[in-house]
Amino acid sequence: MRNRTPLDTDLERQPRTASPRLPLTALLALATAVFVTSLTETLPAGVLPAMSTDLGVGESAMGQSVTVYAAGTALTAIPLSAATAHWRRKRLLLAAMAGFAVANTVTAASANYPLTMAARFTAGVAAGLAWALLAGYARRLAPPALQGKAVAVVMTGIPVALSLGVPAGTYLGGALGWRTAFWLMTALTAVLLGWIAVGVPDRPGQRPEARGGMLRALTVPGVAPVLFVTLVFVLAHTVLYAYIATFLDRFGMGDRADLVLLVFGGASLIGIWVVGAHIDRRLRALTVASTLLVGAAAVLLAGYAGTEPLVWLAAALWGLGWGGAPTLLQTAVAEAGGEQADAAQAMLVTLWNAAMAGGGAVGGILLGLFGATAFPWTVLVLLVPVLAVVVGARAHGFPGATARR
Repeated sequence: MRNRTPLDTDLERQPRTASPRLPLTALLALATAVFVTSLTETLPAGVLPAMSTDLGVGESAMGQSVTVYAAGTALTAIPLSAATAHWRRKRLLLAAMAGFAVANTVTAASANYPLTMAARFTAGVAAGLAWALLAGYARRLAPPALQGKAVAVVMTGIPVALSLGVPAGTYLGGALGWRTAFWLMTALTAVLLGWIAVGVPDRPGQRPEARGGMLRALTVPGVAPVLFVTLVFVLAHTVLYAYIATFLDRFGMGDRADLVLLVFGGASLIGIWVVGAHIDRRLRALTVASTLLVGAAAVLLAGYAGTEPLVWLAAALWGLGWGGAPTLLQTAVAEAGGEQADAAQAMLVTLWNAAMAGGGAVGGILLGLFGATAFPWTVLVLLVPVLAVVVGARAHGFPGATARR
């Protein structure tokens, strides 16, 4: 049996219709919030030389603007989520996105490196708050049978940001200046605030009796396996993704890294569409398939990276496998968490960002010790325990269709 959650009571109050539909206007607003948070995190990577020159620091120092963003998210997601658990969801989301607007405005206007880094940390704090509530909010807005699809719609913001948003931001930064890119992020966030205010229904926060500490959430069957899979799967992905240009350069394809990532991003959109169509019935099978597809891509890159057509195939398989992973993991932890779903989501956000930071660090060590060819082999090694835990957590965490009914 699936754990009963506060969302179930919330949904029972909603009018039932013969043909339930997704509230697409509201869900697309949440997807735009995911897009804004994802793009804000990675945007400096595309305009790094111009930012470092303008602010009078080296590129390595400016590169820490991505690290400090992730640190803001990882350090504050759990305590802030616990402190605001009783807030109504719409009020909390508006506060988080307003924080983004302020942080991007300061970044765009700042001529001072410490102030810019403080703004980036603030943006990371707002991201942690938003990410901890978005999946649960999406589930509360949807009919019970369509909750997985609702999360999938919202998570499309990630591959869109990575495949289209980052290249567009890089182009605008080169054509109009890096500050323009951040001003445009502020403008987009301002429009989004109005969209949320008008088009997204409100939902209550957590009831007092449903709140509990993070350790309490960890004792709920299924939560720990999902969090372990999140940590190791994201680490495996980031080790390769963060250094994909370096890896491709080793085989003479460094100048086509942007095209490889475009293939990855396009395949990710297909992957998230497939997950959205089937997640409410096949969470376990899709998570296994996701792991195997990323593993197959790593095998091709480990053994055949010198063959260009197989590199393109690997990028497509990687995107197909990874595209739906955020939706799968967010849904799995929400269903496993039950009454402690909000706390479990906050822990997932923290571990996700810790794994992203760890992937960059581990990749740097591997590059220094073994060279770029070690990256796909490392992905394969890390995916072994991921697959083992997903397969083993058949009762709780990643249950089959029968267990979820």
